[in-house]
Amino acid sequence: MATFHISEADAARDFAGLLDRVRAGTEVVIESDRYPVAVLHTPSPPRRSIEECISMLPADSTATIDEDFASDVAAADVRHV
Repeated sequence: MATFHISEADAARDFAGLLDRVRAGTEVVIESDRYPVAVLHTPSPPRRSIEECISMLPADSTATIDEDFASDVAAADVRHV
């Protein structure tokens, strides 16, 4: 992710432009006297709880919660369930 640094005063003058940069994937660091005071970036995607993951399993799933469960969940592509 590219990072763009801007002063507090310049950020106030063109906040809409900063949001356009963020939407395009750039992280924006707003600074006061060269010290960062705020960082703008796109939000992280929402994370699912374990209960939500389990509820998404098909009724005939053979999934079990064991010592390999976390790696199994990481390897699964549950977005297509």
